[in-house]
Amino acid sequence: MVGIGGAGMSAIARILADRGLAVSGSDAKGSHVLTGLGQRGVLTAVGHTAGNLDLLPAGPTVVVVSSAIRDTNPEVAEAHRRGIPVIQRAVALAALMTGHRSVCVAGTHGKTSTTSMLTVALQSAGLDPSFAIGGELNESGSGAHQGSGDIFVAEADESDGSFLAFAPHGAIITNLEPDHLDHHGTAEAYAAVFSAFVDRITAGGFLVLCIDDRGVRNLLAEISGTPGSPRIITYGFAAGADLRITDHRPAGHGGTAVLQVAGDSDVRLRLSVPGAHMLSNAAAALAAGIALGVPAETMAAGLAGYTGVRRRFEYKGRAAGVSVYDDYAHHPTEVAAQLLAARSVLAAMDEAAGPGGPGRLVVIFQPHLYSRTVTFATEFAGALSAADVVVVLEIYGAREDPVPGVTAELITRQIPAARGRQVLYLPSLAAVPAAVGDLTAPGDLVITMGAGDVTMLGPQLLDYLEHR
Repeated sequence: MVGIGGAGMSAIARILADRGLAVSGSDAKGSHVLTGLGQRGVLTAVGHTAGNLDLLPAGPTVVVVSSAIRDTNPEVAEAHRRGIPVIQRAVALAALMTGHRSVCVAGTHGKTSTTSMLTVALQSAGLDPSFAIGGELNESGSGAHQGSGDIFVAEADESDGSFLAFAPHGAIITNLEPDHLDHHGTAEAYAAVFSAFVDRITAGGFLVLCIDDRGVRNLLAEISGTPGSPRIITYGFAAGADLRITDHRPAGHGGTAVLQVAGDSDVRLRLSVPGAHMLSNAAAALAAGIALGVPAETMAAGLAGYTGVRRRFEYKGRAAGVSVYDDYAHHPTEVAAQLLAARSVLAAMDEAAGPGGPGRLVVIFQPHLYSRTVTFATEFAGALSAADVVVVLEIYGAREDPVPGVTAELITRQIPAARGRQVLYLPSLAAVPAAVGDLTAPGDLVITMGAGDVTMLGPQLLDYLEHR
């Protein structure tokens, strides 16, 4: 497995190992993920060389690659030279789901949280599903598990269209708006791949859709009444949803709501994670659970025990009166949703602290991909303006090569001026802990945000605050 340290790849490796198969893999950097896989018997190597194909005594029968791996990778090139099949991660995951009632969670945003919520609720119901998630559950510390039940829950990645390898029994689509245009090219092509994904649902299956989202409503209009369409279950805050969210109330670090379930009794939902978008994700999970035969009240009880996923509004700690969180948001809509949720948590903190002035919302944002930054610079600027202090780091290129003239200043230059708002462009990560630490005050909430290495800044900032 080339790129075995990634969330999706390591999940597959773990399940393969748990099924008793011999697995080896490599990644560019060492990590706790590789260490964990090694403890499960997976043979790993740091760095990419052709010799890594000889880690297993008998050599590999197939080589699995993540979407970030190029054909020029020496292990991929060597596999081609030896005539060893090279397959994408999604193809391997699809094979693992064979023989299960599989449920795939797709959408532009919220896939990891929704997949995790569904998994935790089904576990609470005693069904022991297998699962493969692009994150690590707080409850188990893992993103994958080989369960004893007949259900397999998986996060479906639309970024390169590879989720068309799946043929699920059920699917959830949380929302649909343009993203990954570096691969799909146009918004129309991006939407079309979701339509093709719906066609992959097996006969007699179900589809859960959020009708609050315009892109999903367009998809629903396209597929409604089509012969052979799966059973459709809608959810959301909008009137007419099969599962309608009402009476939403933020409560401390989470929130409560009532779900009006068509043809059934109302269900009270209580979550320990903040934001209306998380309630929407929970409604999606609950709808899928009902479709799988689990009572709504049982699903709601399981969802109440959900505590989150690593890097999804993850609490990192508190020092010098400053609370620090970390989040994976890397699309303007996600940034806006998480800052709104952070504002509700900040309000609850202010209420609990009493008189003394409100704390400020500080975001440290690292753009992900040059192509996404160019496409959404204006939208990022608008979303980030919800914070009182905006710190923007240099772009994390990931799989993309640098583009001359494209920097994070494309975003900072467009953040509208406002009284009291501070905007900083800090291209050096090393300068961030001191720069941000010195401008914060007790009562502030800081959130590091992005899909790159910005996640390492939270502990560094806490350490600076602790010892300054």
